[in-house]
Amino acid sequence: MRIWELFQMALATVRSNPLRTVLTMLGVIIGVSSVITLVSIGQGTSKAIEKQYEGLGTNLLTVNLMGNGRATQLNYDEVMQLENTSGISAIAPTMTRNSTSIKYDRTTETYNVIGTNDRYLSLQKGTVASGRFLAQADLDFRNHVAVIGSDVAKQFFGTDDPIDEEINVNGYMYTIIGVLKTKGSNTSGTSLDSSVFVPLPTMSRDFKLGNIRTAYVEAASGNDVTRVQTTLEMYLFNKFKSTTGYNILNSSELISARQTASSTLTNQLVAVAAISLLVGGIGIMNIMLVTVSERTREIGIRKSIGAKRRNILLQFLVEATLISGMGGLIGLILGIGLSLAWPYINPSQQTSLSINIGLYAFLFSALVGVIFGLYPANKASKLKPIDALRFD
Repeated sequence: MRIWELFQMALATVRSNPLRTVLTMLGVIIGVSSVITLVSIGQGTSKAIEKQYEGLGTNLLTVNLMGNGRATQLNYDEVMQLENTSGISAIAPTMTRNSTSIKYDRTTETYNVIGTNDRYLSLQKGTVASGRFLAQADLDFRNHVAVIGSDVAKQFFGTDDPIDEEINVNGYMYTIIGVLKTKGSNTSGTSLDSSVFVPLPTMSRDFKLGNIRTAYVEAASGNDVTRVQTTLEMYLFNKFKSTTGYNILNSSELISARQTASSTLTNQLVAVAAISLLVGGIGIMNIMLVTVSERTREIGIRKSIGAKRRNILLQFLVEATLISGMGGLIGLILGIGLSLAWPYINPSQQTSLSINIGLYAFLFSALVGVIFGLYPANKASKLKPIDALRFD
């Protein structure tokens, strides 16, 4: 018997019980669509991480100081002395106060306040929309000046020009000298758009902060990153006599760490979704066993008029594969649709479709039909004609 004839017979059987067929395919549909959607979300997250860091290059190092005692602290001058080290092009120490009260006129909001120097903006690849960024003179004279992010400017001033306006930062008046263009988050996850930047010495005095917690160090080139990181580690170890009060990360390590975490989570979710395919396969096996039982007399008649064992085997195997394949195709279409629609449902989460993953999921669904349909088909092929004809 030709494969096309077997396919037509299987299609006729599927059409005769549409509801049962749909319910049987449901596990496969859910499994395939879930795998495609979750993988596209995971890949979208990885690409978003790459895009977040691509403007920073791979020659930026982040030094985090975590000690509390004087023996594990660095002041501004100590940090900036490292700028004379070979291979280092710029250093931007920072002090950050999260959720600080900012007032203008009758409006009060909370934003992050970051004390830093004039190098910070270039290291973070930010751009000034109007006015200027902090200058060395602002640090030397401890000027009460501020540069605000685009979200802060929009919240307080709308479309008006905020330059030379004064805002109240934690009880101190600061004159706005610049507004940044919309940029997004930096390497630490702090949004440049919703932050206020002030001279670090001014913030240290007003907020009574004495120690540097974070410093961004830019190597002269990508080839200097490893050497600069080693130099910084040696300096901090000699300074603190310990390796527990600090850590140093470069952009490549940050990207790798975030992508690894995203990939691990995605793989776990995909593994859970793949279980649906196995459940769907069990459903196919169950329904095929029922089908064999219902069509025992038919099998007996076909065998009595000359049908061979392999004909019966292929008949039920093709039927099981057809059901799983149709479920896989529907799941494929549904998964693609969900992947394309997801950014509209959750704008903060982008997706990236993978044709290969979709193809593999579809082929795996068809393979599930073959594997789980083999036992019922084999059982049907072993029925003896005389016993099948006697079956009631």
